[in-house]
Amino acid sequence: MSLLVVGLSHRSAPVSVLERAALAPEARGKLLQDAVSAEPATESAVLSTCNRIELYADVDKFHAGVAELSTLLARHSGVGLEELTPYLYVHYEDRAVHHLFSVACGLDSMVVGEGQILGQIKDALAVAQEQHTAGRLLNDLFQQALRVGKRAHSETGIDKAGQSLVTFGLEQLAGGADVAQWARGRRALVIGAGSMSSLAATTLVRNGIAELAVANRTVARAERLVQILTEPGGPGAGSGLTARAAAMSCVDHELAVADIVISCTGAAGLLLTGAQVEAAVRGRDSDVYLLDLAMPRDIDAAAHRIEGVHLVDIETLADASATGPDQPTPSAGPMAADVDTVRGIVADEVAAFGAAQRAAHITPTVVALRTMAADVVSSEIARLDGRLPDLDDKQRAEITQTVRRVVDKLLHAPTVRVKQLASEPGGAGYADALRELFDLDPQTVAAVSRADTRADRHDAARERA
Repeated sequence: MSLLVVGLSHRSAPVSVLERAALAPEARGKLLQDAVSAEPATESAVLSTCNRIELYADVDKFHAGVAELSTLLARHSGVGLEELTPYLYVHYEDRAVHHLFSVACGLDSMVVGEGQILGQIKDALAVAQEQHTAGRLLNDLFQQALRVGKRAHSETGIDKAGQSLVTFGLEQLAGGADVAQWARGRRALVIGAGSMSSLAATTLVRNGIAELAVANRTVARAERLVQILTEPGGPGAGSGLTARAAAMSCVDHELAVADIVISCTGAAGLLLTGAQVEAAVRGRDSDVYLLDLAMPRDIDAAAHRIEGVHLVDIETLADASATGPDQPTPSAGPMAADVDTVRGIVADEVAAFGAAQRAAHITPTVVALRTMAADVVSSEIARLDGRLPDLDDKQRAEITQTVRRVVDKLLHAPTVRVKQLASEPGGAGYADALRELFDLDPQTVAAVSRADTRADRHDAARERA
């Protein structure tokens, strides 16, 4: 089986296509189930963020896998396959591992080095585990991606070189001015109370806003966010910040008094129409700044044309974003050095992951070989009992132990060496050679693999519990 990823992102597709292809939370579970129900795939996971949709799978046929995953992405996103295909990219085996590790480190983000992607990868793995579509390969892959991303952030300054999407968006709204000076004393409205909205609210508070309203469909979640921001030790403690929670029905009122609005929800349609925005700003003597981080968008793009309104959305950020991970980094000095260091970390980790997977691939064969050897020993000892019935228990135990030691010593060097050889590039054939040389039953080897997979899933379920 081999790892395959089919997806699209801000680097391959226009925002208008990404927006239409965005997956609702409930659609992700159905996509995962349909993926593992398809013939080429046995595992699946989907990474869906505001600027990427990627379907990962363990497949046994490359071309059939690409065709099936592409068709499923089109079906569940609602964008026709013919329209979607030109924007899709495909990565296979080591290239697929390299891609996810680069994503986890923030090298493929709209803002290089941002760390929010780690939370999104963790969520993608959790959903796949809940849907029981992540087996050994994808569990190992995504958990390792999280470790690689954390390593990149702990060993380099990539997170300092990069920024969060929120900060990047605020910089675009501020038009080159210092964000803290621009935001200080203003009134802000944050729509949504999820992870991105929480980051937006925290960023605004740390930049000195005077007043904050958090609106959410579940008011209790908005209240909890306000509490976290204002409680002792929180970012707004002692700053004089006035903060409150609001129901979504109060958004028009809050919009009318806000200077800065940030929206990031999972709503399927627009939360703020052009007419709503125009009504809210009518008669005001100050400009209003809107930042829409949702995909699909929360705020009508028509707000761009309203006098006194400044709108930055994902499309604006995509146009303003820096170069991709495989292109020269515009910043010199520490940032360029950090990016190069992270690329080196990714390359090393991809090689290590590949070696570990290849070594793991041969383990069931080695286990089957040792099981067969143990069966031979048991059979011969039983045969000896028939020929020498007068042996006492001590003599029988000594003979049995001696035979087992001989077998273990004969198998030790070959099995250790074959694991080493299998971990090297091109080592996949050693498992086949071992099965042929010792005439191992393929069904026995498969049974060991299935048992390992069931044990892995049981352990993962127990950890989640």
